[in-house]
Amino acid sequence: MFGYYLDLALHSLGRNKILTALMVLAIAVGIGASMTTLTVVHLLSGDPLPGRSQAIFYPQVDADPKNKDSSEPLDMLDYRSALDLWSAKRADRQVMLVQSTVRLNTDDAGKPAVMMPMLSATADFFSMFNVPFRYGGPWSEQDDAARARVVVITDDLNQKLFAGENSVGRVLRLRSSDVRIVGVLKPWRPSPQFYAIRGGRFAAGDTSDFYAKPEDVITPFFTGLDVNDGNFQQFTCWQMPAHPGHLQDSPCVWVALWVQINDATHVAAYRRFVADYAAQQQAIGRFTHSGNTRMRSLMGWLDFNGVLPSNVRLQAWLAVAFLAICLVNMVGLLLAKFLRRSGEIGLRRALGASRAAVFAQYMVESGLIGLIGGVCGWLLTMAGLWFIRQQPVAYADLARLDVPMFLLTFVAAIGASLLAGALPAVRACRVVPAWQLKSL
Repeated sequence: MFGYYLDLALHSLGRNKILTALMVLAIAVGIGASMTTLTVVHLLSGDPLPGRSQAIFYPQVDADPKNKDSSEPLDMLDYRSALDLWSAKRADRQVMLVQSTVRLNTDDAGKPAVMMPMLSATADFFSMFNVPFRYGGPWSEQDDAARARVVVITDDLNQKLFAGENSVGRVLRLRSSDVRIVGVLKPWRPSPQFYAIRGGRFAAGDTSDFYAKPEDVITPFFTGLDVNDGNFQQFTCWQMPAHPGHLQDSPCVWVALWVQINDATHVAAYRRFVADYAAQQQAIGRFTHSGNTRMRSLMGWLDFNGVLPSNVRLQAWLAVAFLAICLVNMVGLLLAKFLRRSGEIGLRRALGASRAAVFAQYMVESGLIGLIGGVCGWLLTMAGLWFIRQQPVAYADLARLDVPMFLLTFVAAIGASLLAGALPAVRACRVVPAWQLKSL
């Protein structure tokens, strides 16, 4: 019967091409607008570490004596607290990291020096965050301890400096220090750049930096401190440093610490460890208070910082509202189309067609309109995402339609058209045959 209903639907759509075009356009425009913004929301608010994020945590303690009455600790850690928690090795993996910019030279005298974003992190960074390599690999924990002059670079930087060739073993010059390349990453673009997120709730909705590309240069944590000394930003200081420029003993927060705890039963134990550490530091007089500690999961930390740009969220709601308006218009068009065929419906009912058969016929026709509208809506979505990629925003290059959103485009189009066609189909199947036959 489905084939018969489909044949009837094709003939019906061909009889009134203008009305069919209007209904397809209503679905296409609504789907195109909504799926463009929903795709951006999906890409910007998804899990950056699927299958692993539930084991990644961001511990916080509060060394700031002026922050005693605050409901939340500072976003980052002072150097000593970060080093103490990292050195305790109480988690399965732990990473200290800090960002800066560095002057970079290659061993090619013909290339000028450039300023590059640099990430300094301990060795677990790559395994904890599932960072892929094209050539070589990460440095070891022994390299961390030895402050080895090694570096990992991104695929983008490798393309710029070495035309994409295997550059492992080549030498870069960071400021006045030579470092040896031990690894080159594959294209890697976490969305958002979760490991560097901080302070989003204070950023007045401007969270675009959370979607920046990863740093081009990654060095061992302690190597970075030596090589780029003086170029690390101190985010919050509660008093003037006794030795300006010496970050290791400064009363400031500037280091991030991430830990991975694979066994869920050990999470509470690590939280107690963080709380006990703060209490111990209060006992020796370094902290003035100890109760202000936190340890949020990765997704909890993203949610706390409000990583999704507020303008994207607003656009998504507006697009869904626009789709609803398009559906209301389609309901009216379908109602007019179906009820104009009351005579045909009455004749079919008189010949023995049941109400369920008439309802099914018109729902198939509505679904067909949705399928055609979905194809047109997919094309409009692709055009909308292309337009977003031309905009000067940090997340522009992420605006691409993946397989789940591609499938959702057609599911939404067909589902929306079936929803819009339900009321007109119900009205059509309730036509009284006797009244319509008298008018024929």
